[in-house]
Amino acid sequence: MQRRVRADDVRARAGEILDGLVASGRESGLQAAAYLDGEPLLDAHAGRADGPGGRPLTSGTLVHSFSTGKGFTATLVHVLAERGLLDYDTPIARYWPEFAEHGKGRATVRHALTHAVGVPQLPAAVTPAELCDWDAMCAAVAAQRPLWEPGTASGYHGWTFGWILGETVRRITGLTPADALRRYVTEPLGIADELYFGLPRSELARTAPLVEGGWEAYLEALPPTVPFRRYVAPNRSVWTTAELANRASYLLSDLPAGGTTTARAAARLYAALLGEVDGVRLLSPERTAYAAGVAVDGKDLMLMARHAKGLGYFLGLPAMAGERTAFGHHGSGGSIAFADRERGLSFALTRTRLVSPRSDTTARRLSDAIRSAVA
Repeated sequence: MQRRVRADDVRARAGEILDGLVASGRESGLQAAAYLDGEPLLDAHAGRADGPGGRPLTSGTLVHSFSTGKGFTATLVHVLAERGLLDYDTPIARYWPEFAEHGKGRATVRHALTHAVGVPQLPAAVTPAELCDWDAMCAAVAAQRPLWEPGTASGYHGWTFGWILGETVRRITGLTPADALRRYVTEPLGIADELYFGLPRSELARTAPLVEGGWEAYLEALPPTVPFRRYVAPNRSVWTTAELANRASYLLSDLPAGGTTTARAAARLYAALLGEVDGVRLLSPERTAYAAGVAVDGKDLMLMARHAKGLGYFLGLPAMAGERTAFGHHGSGGSIAFADRERGLSFALTRTRLVSPRSDTTARRLSDAIRSAVA
């Protein structure tokens, strides 16, 4: 379908928003990118990668974007399913026998994608060093007793999503999640040097440090008894803060619950879920529609709010204008990447300042400006 779009207006308006946010001090460094019908529409940036007086942030600067990377993990799983390497309704324990412990033998790949396995919890005293130890964390997750019977409820598996699906991928392909992402997703799309789980050491210098801008205070204000604080983030050392994300050991670790990327690479990935991008399409139209359809719709037991979820993606988030034909994932502090099936549009925002969701309007302002220009 041919769409009318005022590309110059999109770029001018997005540049005005980005520059204004940085000039006001509300943001320190931002990237925004969009594709329309498989073609680049926007690739913009503003601010500094190292704070005032530091090096400029560019379109090629890498930015750790926390759970935005879950969308990359889900995409990898769907690509493997498209190739017949896994099945959504196969028990995870078929691929990873140790995972069957404590009644998890019936938990399926579908349950993992919809946060329904029942194992969102981390060991209470887990440390950042342990978080970065793949074998230790996979063993710890496999040994956990589910908080609910798998498949009977959905509750955000903030960290454990990565190990559950990542180890499943490793058992199936024989590749680490980072290597599997490269082989099956990023190399075909030409973004293997811009979208990662764990970074190669050579890429640390390209990665912008994150700064706190209200996100840590938001986490601190959550009562320790709420499920997210009690189970998903049980101690401060593994909160998704700038302090954690700026550790080299963390950035180098293969952690598919998060991701480090540029906005233009993330937007390109989602564009390739909607259609061809330079001759490459990651999934068939039928597979994309299935993955992005409503699989779960109700109260999330960890987030304590109603959410619609597809298979590994959130649907209708505020930056998506609440439209359930849009699917993707956001990250702690306000980054996001998603695709809008109705408009043939993909959008990604990365940011170096981690902000509270209570005051954050940046992604919505930018995505609204782009949507308004697409007819």
